[in-house]
Amino acid sequence: MDEKEWLGEHNQLGIDIWKHKYCNNDEDFEHWVNRVSGHDAAVAALIKEQKFLFGGRILANRGLEYEGKKITLSNCYVMTPPEDNIESIFDRAGKLARTYSYGGGCGIDISGLSPKGARINNAAKETSGSISFMTLYSLVTELIGQNGRRGALMISIDCSHPDVLDFIRLKTDLNKVTKANISIRLSDEFMEAVQKKDQFRLRYTRKETGQVVESMVRAADVFRLIAETNWDYAEPGALFWDRIRQWNLLAHTKEFAFAGVNPCAEEPLPAGGSCLLGSINLANFVNSPFSAEAVFDFPEFKRCVTVAVRAMNDVLDEGLPLHPLQEQRDSVKAWRQIGLGIMGLGDMLIKMGITYGSEQAVAFCHDLGFAMADTAIAASAELAGSQGSFAMCHVDEIMSTPYFKANTTEQTAALVRGNGLRNSQLLTIAPTGTLSTMLGISGGIEPIYANFYERKTESLHGTDVYYKVYTPIVERYMKTYHITDDSNLPECFVTALTLDYRERVEMQAAWQQHIDASISSTVNVANGFTVEDTEQLYLLAYEKGCKGLTIFRDGCKRAGILTTHTDKKMVPIAGMGLERGEIVSIDDNVIGKKRKLVTGCGSLHCIAFFDPETGALLETYLSKGSTGGCNNFMIGLSRMISISSRAGIDIYTIVDQLNSTGNCPSYSVRRSTRGDTSKGACCPMAVGNALLDMYNEVQEELRQSSAAAGGAPPLKKMPAKPKADKKVTAESIFCPQCGEPLVFEGGCNTCKNCGWSKCN
Repeated sequence: MDEKEWLGEHNQLGIDIWKHKYCNNDEDFEHWVNRVSGHDAAVAALIKEQKFLFGGRILANRGLEYEGKKITLSNCYVMTPPEDNIESIFDRAGKLARTYSYGGGCGIDISGLSPKGARINNAAKETSGSISFMTLYSLVTELIGQNGRRGALMISIDCSHPDVLDFIRLKTDLNKVTKANISIRLSDEFMEAVQKKDQFRLRYTRKETGQVVESMVRAADVFRLIAETNWDYAEPGALFWDRIRQWNLLAHTKEFAFAGVNPCAEEPLPAGGSCLLGSINLANFVNSPFSAEAVFDFPEFKRCVTVAVRAMNDVLDEGLPLHPLQEQRDSVKAWRQIGLGIMGLGDMLIKMGITYGSEQAVAFCHDLGFAMADTAIAASAELAGSQGSFAMCHVDEIMSTPYFKANTTEQTAALVRGNGLRNSQLLTIAPTGTLSTMLGISGGIEPIYANFYERKTESLHGTDVYYKVYTPIVERYMKTYHITDDSNLPECFVTALTLDYRERVEMQAAWQQHIDASISSTVNVANGFTVEDTEQLYLLAYEKGCKGLTIFRDGCKRAGILTTHTDKKMVPIAGMGLERGEIVSIDDNVIGKKRKLVTGCGSLHCIAFFDPETGALLETYLSKGSTGGCNNFMIGLSRMISISSRAGIDIYTIVDQLNSTGNCPSYSVRRSTRGDTSKGACCPMAVGNALLDMYNEVQEELRQSSAAAGGAPPLKKMPAKPKADKKVTAESIFCPQCGEPLVFEGGCNTCKNCGWSKCN
């Protein structure tokens, strides 16, 4: 077997993802499978059958430690929360950097830091507050590279912290803490106060001085603020913290405490904790798919769970010496968490003719979830019998937890009573964005995002031609039943934006009953979803027993920061209509604009000239200031921008290319220390943003001039100036790598065209 046979000869996207993300150098498929499976025939068979895949770090890194590479096999870590002193705060920053350098994402909780205004015994007299140090941790995340990408970070805070209101509002400024997800720990006490519309106390006691900082707030007002910011910014996420603490195998273990969650929130972990991931593809356990005889193969599914638990324990042992920090090695050795999850749920239900979110689907997920939990616990107990239980295993405490009682048969309970458990945590549901895209299935717990996506091709004359690319499960169904119009698909083909949020929450709640860790969850909602709807969604999730979630509203302001695209159909293009290779000439009759840009190295000057009739970009000149960068580089970049614009490339495409150039460390440092840099993350980005700003200014001037003269602006050539509150649909959120639409699901931005993904 080779990768084409494994993924499908026509699945070029999946093949590219495998080659670029998981394949080591030029190893062939069989060598890769043997390396990743640890030469375990049972595991290799499951991988080849696409029934089980390890998480991305394992697929990319397993076995490469013997080549001298500094790697980890764990996807995620939770840092020991910083103590309330400057040494501890910066110590955690250093440990974040070290963990990122090995490829791990991190979570960190700042609830232990003093609130703004608390008295301190140094030159400052009072602290700038816990929120101020989020910038430090975000900057570290931005600076440390991970094989062409940046680290992922989750910052959380408790709902009783006096800085919580500033925390909620923080990311309404789209330029602050841009490299971290943020979430609030919501306690039962707070949620009950919300429901009763009672007052809630914010309180912090500073140990060093004994000072108490406290105030009273109306819980419902705070909850409303959370709903409002989620409605328009998709953050902060909600962590129902008491549910997290109480619904797991360690709820009665006194020595154990959760310290935070990983970047996509599916993994609550102790201080220094780590978890490696793996997912079972539910779609490949359906026999006779798309027919009345379709049935789920429970025996084979249970066998797969057993093999996967064993395989993940093998990887855990191999990875113990590879963790970046000693505290991580100690935590993993003591608690032995693994995170076995699922993907392909949406595809599985379609193959069985069951509508996602229906009563039938919820009931079936309960059956499936129980089987998975009971089997995983039994498999861990069998391993404990032959290899020993995890170091902190107290059998009576484990068996007395509500989670254990609800998810085990008498036979499994007897195994645990006799052997203990090899693992303290077993199940999770991660986003699986890249894995599921590679296989062409739905990710994590999500329904299929859309039945089809629009793709664009260009004719020889430069005309945009759009065509439909059907989601693989939709394409297979349509071919099976000779359907040519997707409007004729049966009702089981619900998608993320057409699904009622109540049904989406019911599905998550069903799975959460059987998952001892948590679930990475993004509820995608339509643009018309209201703030009141958002409040009801979060209340419903709490009442149904979910551990956390966030929403992403189509067209929210957060969508606007993912792209610089607007409607390209109205963009004036200087070289439009010319043959390939022809370049428009210019004369002195132009509109000139100038901007001074502040960058990481100093300053540079950007001059741009525009067509006086259409406002199209014609010419760009860049020169460095007295302390700027390389002048020859600036000249070369300006020449390429100029010739591109006069050859018929529109300004948005040019800016897209400039925005794909990455982050400059010196730029990041200056922005953090001085805060005076121009918009962007490096010189080319700053130039692109300046060009777009000048372009929009010219368009507005031409519009006003035309209106003053009593005429209408030439709309076929000029777009209206984009407005800050312009609705941005899911189709206008674009991938920085290939320019195609992104989707936001499971806490990650994912490109279905090239496989690019980012947990943001």
